[in-house]
Amino acid sequence: MPAAGAWPEFDDDVASAPSGRDLAALAVLADDLTGLDYTVEGVEALLGPAAYAALGRDQLVPALLACRRALGPDAARATPVLLWLLGETVTEQELTRAFPGSGVAGLEQLRLIERAPDVLEESTGESTGASAPDHAGGGAPDHAGGGTPDHAGVGADASAPHPSAAPRWRAAVELRPYSSDVGGNLWVASDLGSEQRPGPLPRDHVLGIGGASLTLAQTVLRTPVGRALDLGTGCGIQAFHLLAHADHVTVTDISDRALAFTRFNLLLNAPALGIDPERPGLRVSLRRGSLLEPVRGEEFDLVVSNPPFVITPRTGGSGQAYTYRDGGLAGDAIVSTLVRDLPGVLTPGGAAQLLGNWEITEGTPWDRRIRGFVPPGVDAWIIQREQLTPVQYAETWLRDAAEHRDREAYVAGFAAYLADFDARDVEGIGFGSVWLRRPRTPSDLTRVTLEEITHDIEQPVGPHLAAAIGRGDWLAAHTEQAASGIGIADEFLLVAEDVTEERHQKPGAEHPGVILLRQGAGLRRTTLLSTELAGFASACDGDLTAGQIAGALALLLDRPDAAFTSELLLDVEQLVREGFLLPAP
Repeated sequence: MPAAGAWPEFDDDVASAPSGRDLAALAVLADDLTGLDYTVEGVEALLGPAAYAALGRDQLVPALLACRRALGPDAARATPVLLWLLGETVTEQELTRAFPGSGVAGLEQLRLIERAPDVLEESTGESTGASAPDHAGGGAPDHAGGGTPDHAGVGADASAPHPSAAPRWRAAVELRPYSSDVGGNLWVASDLGSEQRPGPLPRDHVLGIGGASLTLAQTVLRTPVGRALDLGTGCGIQAFHLLAHADHVTVTDISDRALAFTRFNLLLNAPALGIDPERPGLRVSLRRGSLLEPVRGEEFDLVVSNPPFVITPRTGGSGQAYTYRDGGLAGDAIVSTLVRDLPGVLTPGGAAQLLGNWEITEGTPWDRRIRGFVPPGVDAWIIQREQLTPVQYAETWLRDAAEHRDREAYVAGFAAYLADFDARDVEGIGFGSVWLRRPRTPSDLTRVTLEEITHDIEQPVGPHLAAAIGRGDWLAAHTEQAASGIGIADEFLLVAEDVTEERHQKPGAEHPGVILLRQGAGLRRTTLLSTELAGFASACDGDLTAGQIAGALALLLDRPDAAFTSELLLDVEQLVREGFLLPAP
């Protein structure tokens, strides 16, 4: 349990978000969804691999066609897909058949569905009695109504009256199946995206399961911890993962809608997440506030954050912020603030992991500015995974919020982005991950590593990052902080199982001109070897110590000087650090 604090627990009922008040209704909904096999595997089986893969690319048509072909029992299974993943309208008969426990009234009470505007209302703007959308739609035409073909045949009688003659229902939110390391099939509610509900996104949009959130989830080290913090939770996806290896998770966000979505998601999935819905505070705490304000004075073993790191101009066409991505600070100040302040909420030995953007000013290396973000006395590992130009960056984030659909707003927003970057001489924007650790004792030496890895890496990469950090600690214990001064000379080393060697030489040449080591797993690095380092690696079978191998190479190459052995072992340490060589068990 967390220490008692003055910051209030969030427990508001937000009218524009799903309701988590009725625990019995949530349990009935979970039973209905389970009966429909509304899971990642179940939806893929219903749609087929090709249509399911297209859905992951925001191409909805193949999935829609697959649902229209659904017959018999599959007709009911298609209803939640049509409703929550494709943004289609459905009839009361279809909802009743698919959700026998919840029914239409129960789904509406949970604020998961709403009456779809009538055809007349959509075409003329006149109200015919249908309820107006509460949020995220604002009366925008539903792409499945207003004269477009009905998804006819999905559980409907061919003799039924035309859809316009009876009330139809549409999704009020997205409810998506998700498979997690928590140990069960889960469901995640968020706001509908622009593909499901056309038009620019509302400013208080609550993002669902996106690429960045999945990247972070795959990056986090899953070491068991006591207290964890999910800073800027959004729909709560990181909290799902944290609950699998943390005794207690504190969840924060500046948006009351985001926290309401998160509470709904936690309670809907309470059994799989190990939460007692009657006493959720035993495992999770929700707090509303900006950045670290809600946890001031507290410490955590692990902090995870997918913060609103998008760099947005403070003035001009795109000056109005989207709460799910814009932190409200100029430039990359949101990232610099978190990197500087997060170590202050960590327990000794505690770690923080986050994603972020950082600006790269004209004529400077990419790592110069972000290296300056790291406070002294902290371990840090920053990996840049991508770099965009200002033009690419503006295009990416204007399209992200569907602002490109309004030409005038798109032009104004683009101009504002470019002017903002130009004012700070920004020539590139980096994206990547940041790992920070507070030393266990003030006397521990710390290390700051910055590297650029833009090729594909193995996912989830978290276990490989954990192994790399463990090797770094092993090296620190044997070198920088070792009292003997021997370093790794007395240690036995092995070549990692995933490592292969490549030799390249010109035809007829006696010796190779290039020798490479490649990793097949993890970060999939490639490193160039000298002749002596290649010879060292080839001898690492666990029979000789590192010092013995280095001594043998010194004799073989007629290099008896101590500098040769010392420099060779320093290069060997780097091979260990990067995972090409491993300490023998």
